[in-house]
This record gives sequence, C-alpha cells and structure tokens, in this order.
Amino acid sequence: MKIRGVFISRGADIIGAMKRPFSQKPQGQPTRGKTADNRLRRADNFILLYESALLTRADGAFADSFFVDLGYGFNPRTTLESAERFRKINPDLKILGVEIDKERVEAALPFADEKTFFRLGGFNLPLQGAEKARLIRAFNVLRQYEEKDFVPACERLAEYVLRGGLLLEGTSTPFGNVWAANLARKTESAGWAFEALIFSTNFHGGFTVEEFQTILPKNFIHRMNEGELIYDFFQAWKRAARETSATKAFGAKNWFVSAAAALSKNGFDVNLNKKWLNKGYLIWRRNF
Repeated sequence: MKIRGVFISRGADIIGAMKRPFSQKPQGQPTRGKTADNRLRRADNFILLYESALLTRADGAFADSFFVDLGYGFNPRTTLESAERFRKINPDLKILGVEIDKERVEAALPFADEKTFFRLGGFNLPLQGAEKARLIRAFNVLRQYEEKDFVPACERLAEYVLRGGLLLEGTSTPFGNVWAANLARKTESAGWAFEALIFSTNFHGGFTVEEFQTILPKNFIHRMNEGELIYDFFQAWKRAARETSATKAFGAKNWFVSAAAALSKNGFDVNLNKKWLNKGYLIWRRNF
C-alpha cells in the first residue's frame, strides 16, 4: 500500500504487534481529523533546522526513543511524511502516530512496520514500559480545547519525554502555509521550559501580521487584550510592519525580514538570523 511514494509492509506479524491492548483510557477528545498533503512539512523543516541533533541523538535512552505525532487524523499521512523526512538523517528513528479514535488507528495499521507504530491514545501517550519520546508534535489538537485544559495536557505529555526533548504544539492553516506554535523543552526538573513562540509562513499568500493572530495556540488565542503580553507583541509587530511597508515593493519576504528587525528594535527578543527569516520563520524567544 502506498501514500505519496511511502511504501510500508503489510506483514501480519507486524500488524498483530501494533494491536496490543492498552489498559489506560485515552485522555482527550477526537479532533476533526482532516488534513492535507504536506500540511506539516514546514513544521518538520523547522525541527530539522532548529535541532536536527535531537533526531539523530543515540546516547542512552535516546537510542530507542520516539518521535510522536499526536492526533494525526483520519489517515496517517502526517506521520508517514514525517517518517520520510526525519529518516533521511536518522534511518533508525522510531516513530509513533497516536490517535484517540479507534477506527483511525485501525485504518493506519497497514502502514506500520518495525520502526513505525500506530497506537490508540491521548495525552496519556500509549508508550510501553521504558519507552520514551524525544520529540512530540501536536498540531491542530489543543486548539479545540478550553484554555483551562492547556496546561494540564502539556504537563501530562511531559511525563513521557526525555530530558532535553522537545514539544512543538500549535495550529496551522488548512494547507500549512501559515502556522504558529509553542516550542518547549523538557527540563531537569521534569517540567517544560517554553523556549519560544514560532511563527511560520511560506509567503505564498503574501505577509500580514493579522493572519498569524487568527491561528495562535490555545494559551494565547483568548488573550488578545490590553495588558496581555501577546497583545503588546502583536501591536508592536503591526507597527513594525507599517513602518517597513515600503519594503514590500521588493516582495513579502523582504517585508517580513524588515518588520522583524523593526520589532527587535522595539524590545522584543526575536531571532534576526537570516537563515530563519528568509525561510519564513519568526522566532520570539521567551520563557512564557
């Protein structure tokens, strides 16, 4: 069976192994489950640029640790696409697609192999025994929850991640051309340290600050009010975009880069390295 060039075994022994029961009831609720080809390509590319060493790390428990795609949807395309990208630098990387909907898991099992797993689960990840995660990606999942559920869900996920591992949690537009996400790292104290809020665009639709505002992660989307830090950030970013609007004559990318520089001058710690900005990534570094 094939999904966009990714061939996976149908071996009965592998599928049987994937159907092992889990005693815990999955915590969470089903997502809408709809996605498009390569919707999360830019999210994967960000990780490859930001910390590829996390994907290749093989010391201690990292040797057998997983990349977890939480809430992959009606079909496993995001999990399989990530497997194809990440295994270019680590052919032995274990990958786990997690879904809370039993039918979605069963539909994905024919694509499982000895390094690619699909299991029923929620925020209480279906990892077994000593299994741990090095990276969790949870896109378009927490956005449907109440704001009060955000911190407990993240804290639950932290239990399964090795120290130094990452969580990339956010929301994207339907085709993934624009997204915003929290980036958090598992700390020595066993919790998360939020490293940054990431904004990503491929410039295909131009560049407008307002577009990012509509897809903020759950912990920010309801806080666009005076006195809130996220409100101040967007007000400053909009001003920076207006001040540099003349540069849009040279293209959306130039405008994006210029606006970031102006935003930095206004006191916000954004990464001005061109390797990020030219690729459409604005990294606001802050421990939220």
